[in-house]
Amino acid sequence: MSESLVVCDVAEDLVEKLRKFRFRKETNNAAIIMKIDKDKQLVVLDEEHEGISPDELKDELPERQPRFIVYSYKCQHDDGRVSYPLCFIFSSPVGCKPEQQMMYAGSKNKLVQTAELTKVFEIRNTEDLTEEWLREKLGFFH
Repeated sequence: MSESLVVCDVAEDLVEKLRKFRFRKETNNAAIIMKIDKDKQLVVLDEEHEGISPDELKDELPERQPRFIVYSYKCQHDDGRVSYPLCFIFSSPVGCKPEQQMMYAGSKNKLVQTAELTKVFEIRNTEDLTEEWLREKLGFFH
């Protein structure tokens, strides 16, 4: 087997950014989109967004490349409560290069552990990322 599974480290500045993001005080939706720098074998920041809906977030994702997203979502509950779950979304669209998919898949758990997240979801088609999809996924945690 010539291709071994590459597990990428998480860039130091990204680790710090994720830590701060976890404890942010803002009450809007926000996202950190991350990608892998293949040459450095590091997970690095791709984009940051404030006040972004799931539908807007979907439009920011490349259709043929995997991405990791940490998403702070303002969740309005039926009983009037509001919570802000932090979700980890692994976007691995059908049609990615297999080597890219392996690199991302191999690095996902390390990133989830680094960011200390429990709500981990995966999408294979960026079109699936909708408010309804997210609410359904989060419903599992209530």
